[in-house]
Amino acid sequence: MSHPPGSAPRKEIYTYQAPWTIFAMSWSQRRQDSNTQFRLAAGSYVEQYSNSVQIIKRTYGTDSHEGRFYKACEFEHPYPCTKILWSPDQSTGGRDIVATSGDYLRVWNLTDDGHQRGTLIPKKEALLNNNKNSEYCAPLTSFDWNETDPTIVGTSSIDTTCTIWDIQTGAAKTQLIAHDKEVFDIAFARGKDVFASVGADGSVRMFDLRSLEHSTIIYESPQLDPLLRLCWNKQDPNYLSTFMVDSYKTIILDIRVPSLPVAELGGHSGCVNAIAWAPHSSCHICSTGDDAQALIWDLSPMPKPVEDPILAYNADQEINSLQWSAAQPDWVSIAFADKLQICKFFILFWFKGVMYSPFFESHFVTVR
Repeated sequence: MSHPPGSAPRKEIYTYQAPWTIFAMSWSQRRQDSNTQFRLAAGSYVEQYSNSVQIIKRTYGTDSHEGRFYKACEFEHPYPCTKILWSPDQSTGGRDIVATSGDYLRVWNLTDDGHQRGTLIPKKEALLNNNKNSEYCAPLTSFDWNETDPTIVGTSSIDTTCTIWDIQTGAAKTQLIAHDKEVFDIAFARGKDVFASVGADGSVRMFDLRSLEHSTIIYESPQLDPLLRLCWNKQDPNYLSTFMVDSYKTIILDIRVPSLPVAELGGHSGCVNAIAWAPHSSCHICSTGDDAQALIWDLSPMPKPVEDPILAYNADQEINSLQWSAAQPDWVSIAFADKLQICKFFILFWFKGVMYSPFFESHFVTVR
């Protein structure tokens, strides 16, 4: 396949190998320093109490030297992280904050160690616990950080509740029984007040912080099979996505038309494990699964059926985690086994009516 003049494909797929299986990971949303191209957090999945989180950086490459990954810091974490998120505050003057969920919600502050090597010193700033009268806790399955008001964090738990926290004071603003069974995920819509959750009862429920007396069930799976993850379209908050346990399909919902999916995306030959909307596009979404595929879908034909993805990427093993960088929306990260891979996933353009991808000659395949 020939390429337009001056657009020779460049393989930009970078791999970091950790000393353990990677599950949770997150992109930093803060502007990078002059020597750092990327910065991510990755959490271990080890079936024991002692686990770890690493902060990973990648330096810029030059004409004579390729950029490299290095570990900026590592800190111990009780049990595997169910989720990691950097603060959505993108200002460079404020604190550099990472939060993790597991048995509790923990907040970590990262500071430069002063050695001019890009390495960091982690410090645990807070452990948020809303049940201080008991020595036991209900593990947290997930959490989300409100991008409009970064002082607000919402957590979901196996005890059927969601809790909204003030991250500055460490106090719970409210706690509500969100589902009839375990809550598996929570996500804020664009704006400050609206969030949704999914759980083992097979429902997607939408809440408004201004009126928590009521919630809206916007979808229930056909056999009430558990819904595992939830992702809200930040460019068009009418749409969100979810998937069922052991399902090969991603479900797209329009909150204006409750109960029925506006689209169901197939394409995977294994269970879907993660989903992420494009942070810069209202009609593109990525899904990954046990079939080791990452699929990018164009939803612009909706409400017509969306039959095929527009791009497919094949990893070496089952993909456990997926994140689409909000600060650098050309880049997507996936995790499989002990590897974190970042890919320039969405550089597509048209030339004389033909779609091209810089990855056509590497791991990527254009599907349509």
